[in-house]
Amino acid sequence: MSSQIKWALGILLAAVGIAALMIWIRPTPEQEERVAEIPLVKGLPLKAASGTIPVIVSGTVQPRDQVVIGAQVSGRLTYVSPAFREGSIVPAGVVVVRIDAADYQNQVRMAQADVAAQDVAVLEAREEVKIARDDLERYSRREAGQNSLATTIDKDDYAARILPPASLEKPAKSNRAATSASGSASGSASVLATREPQLRSAQAAKQRASASLADARLALSRTRITSPFGGLVLEESAAVGTLVQVGQSLGSIASTSAYEVRLSLTQDEAALIPGLLNGSGGNIRADVFYEYGGLTYRWPAFVDRADASLDAATRNVEVFLRVPSPLRGGRLSDAEQDSSVARAPPLLLGAFVRAEIAGASVDSYAAIPAEALRPGNEIWVVRDDKLRILPVRVLQRSDTLAYVTMPSIEQGGSIVTSNMTTPTDGMPVRIARSPDQ
Repeated sequence: MSSQIKWALGILLAAVGIAALMIWIRPTPEQEERVAEIPLVKGLPLKAASGTIPVIVSGTVQPRDQVVIGAQVSGRLTYVSPAFREGSIVPAGVVVVRIDAADYQNQVRMAQADVAAQDVAVLEAREEVKIARDDLERYSRREAGQNSLATTIDKDDYAARILPPASLEKPAKSNRAATSASGSASGSASVLATREPQLRSAQAAKQRASASLADARLALSRTRITSPFGGLVLEESAAVGTLVQVGQSLGSIASTSAYEVRLSLTQDEAALIPGLLNGSGGNIRADVFYEYGGLTYRWPAFVDRADASLDAATRNVEVFLRVPSPLRGGRLSDAEQDSSVARAPPLLLGAFVRAEIAGASVDSYAAIPAEALRPGNEIWVVRDDKLRILPVRVLQRSDTLAYVTMPSIEQGGSIVTSNMTTPTDGMPVRIARSPDQ
């Protein structure tokens, strides 16, 4: 064997020995148990509750009673109340505008003169009736005296025994027929002779004159236009010297004794309010919340009425709340009591407000954060460190809360408020609770 081969075998054996030595003296690696990665989620306790569920909706404040101030007579404006300005409050019964009344006062005087003249005409007609009755009575007495004289003639008198010739009998009969026919005509003539139709005509003329006087006085009273109720002037277009015509609008006033809030409820929300569509709205309590200057104020209200037909555009039920004393009835909400605030602002017309209507009483429900309600009306609940995906029935939902119910709500657990990438029913999870839980 050559020396080169010996050297190669020696180097190879040395390398194998060194490798075996290094394997023998190396440290043994520690064995560690593999831990599965469990997702960490945020959660809140799921607690069942019972009682009344508020129906929370939003709406707009609008006038309950609004009137248009218009002219009922024509003329020139001679007075406009300083309170009759847009944005001002007008007391009830105050004169807002006056129209020049000179022409209408003259019409009243003329109508009064006509009534006085007709009074005289009626008196004259009554006197003429009295005189005519006296004349007819005297005439009747005179006729009665002549008839009694004819009955006193002696039948043994020669002249009484003379019979008229036969040729005169027919003319006599015709005279009797003419006499009976003239009797009916005399009846009509006697009615005119009493002057009673003339009296009735004079009385009718007096009634016409009295009606004209009433019309003139009514037109005169319409020259003063008053506010039918205390309210807020929404608009006005009246100035002294303006010539107005009948029916011309001068402005509008909204009553401040009560406002309305128009709400649009889904059919499910309407079903939560007992008696809403049965005409018992006045017994349903509600509250109206309005945010002003960073603070939330509350006004007590109640359901005034509900439309018994669905809105054609939204297919919702239109509900109207009545808010009494909208200018002075506001208070800070219970959650935002601040003693530094002296008084609440007035509830502004056109304001977008939140309303809470007392709904039905439910035996078992849960109020959960709105973000915990998943698409498809599902929630994620952790029970026994496992995730459960449960379907729920949504009773009411707002921007922050959702009221839900489900068969297993009494079992409790923790509701997941954070998001997960691929949630699976039954997967293990961990709950990260806040320090106060």
